[in-house]
Amino acid sequence: MRQQILSLATLFLGAAFLFFAGGMNGLLLPVRGSAEGFSDVSLGFLGTGWAVGFVAGCLLVPRLVAGVGHIRSFSAMAATAALSILFSALLIDPLAWIILRAFAGFAFAGAAMIVESWLSERTDTRYRGTVFGIYTMVNLSAITLGQLSLAGGGTSGLEFFILAAAFYCLALIPTAVSSTSTPNPLARVKLDIPALWRNSPVAVVAVFFVGMSNSSFGTLGAVFGEQSGLEIAAISLFVSISILAGALAQVPVGIISDRVDRRLVLVIMTAIALVGDLIFVLLQPQSALLIIATGALFGGALFTLYPIVVAHANDHAAPGDSVKVSGGLLLIFGVGSIAGPLLAGIVMSFMGPRGLFIITLGAHVITIGFALWRMRRRVAVDQKDKGDFVMSSPARTATPETVAFSAPQDGADSQPSPDEIKP
Repeated sequence: MRQQILSLATLFLGAAFLFFAGGMNGLLLPVRGSAEGFSDVSLGFLGTGWAVGFVAGCLLVPRLVAGVGHIRSFSAMAATAALSILFSALLIDPLAWIILRAFAGFAFAGAAMIVESWLSERTDTRYRGTVFGIYTMVNLSAITLGQLSLAGGGTSGLEFFILAAAFYCLALIPTAVSSTSTPNPLARVKLDIPALWRNSPVAVVAVFFVGMSNSSFGTLGAVFGEQSGLEIAAISLFVSISILAGALAQVPVGIISDRVDRRLVLVIMTAIALVGDLIFVLLQPQSALLIIATGALFGGALFTLYPIVVAHANDHAAPGDSVKVSGGLLLIFGVGSIAGPLLAGIVMSFMGPRGLFIITLGAHVITIGFALWRMRRRVAVDQKDKGDFVMSSPARTATPETVAFSAPQDGADSQPSPDEIKP
């Protein structure tokens, strides 16, 4: 096992560079844009642009890789991501940033898929779960550190733009030194809503609204902090601690959801997130400590919802269909991620910073109501038919290749080949 981990060290390092840059970039632009006087709608469009680009990358990059290969494709993705952040420093304009953010989302999705393909190819089947767990922890840690790095200085200069671009370039290291010349083709997925609905209506509805809420907070949480009077260090901590709380909460939540009806766990965790919504909307806290503490409560619930939904859907999936189901849900999540930041930006422009949590509150109320209704119409999955809960990094960075990599390799849920899941 130790030898397996050591053999993957350079790829883990490359993934860390990629996600560090992504975390820094994702927090830098909303904070700097707010300081530049960009409207809340424009800042919301940053999240929409990222989601559009990311979904497009998940769909199109596998075709690019099939045509020109992994190494050339990865080089193009890393260069595009680096150029997007550098041009953002030169073109301080909302429309330019929205377009560049879409290119960044496309490139990030493609780069992440290729790194994950390399990891999947070089991982022994016996250690696949452990390696995926390490990969998830590396990503969460890198995203958090990238966000926290902004606490080390202001965002008014060019330093963090250059630093983010540099880390995107450093992510080229793993492909440059990889001994695997021809990894498997990248996983492809398609969106078959009728089939997903027949499999689990709760999953279809919930994953859309979870996409809305996660992306809204991921894009505009920093703007909320800035408009609430927080300093950059407190903003970085507010956003980062929510992700860390969500990562830590997945362990007990996963254990519980493996033993009881996952829809009940979904309702409970969404209700906890709803408490955070109400605190931000009704109490409108001004204290940095209270905002950060509420952010931890909110994020601790929010970032457990996606893996609960996916696990519930896979409990109903036919043998061998788990990757198809998870990949389809990921695309629906992406559609919700496109809508969420835009709606939140519009509401914030009328109602101020609390408008962000009005949108997430609405998404959480609908999720709870629909899940409770479905619990009355369909019995829970028998315990012996349940799969395992799989931890997830923030779903905004998950790709079809992440889905394929995390799939179990034996039994009824074994991972199909890429040809089996492409359109």
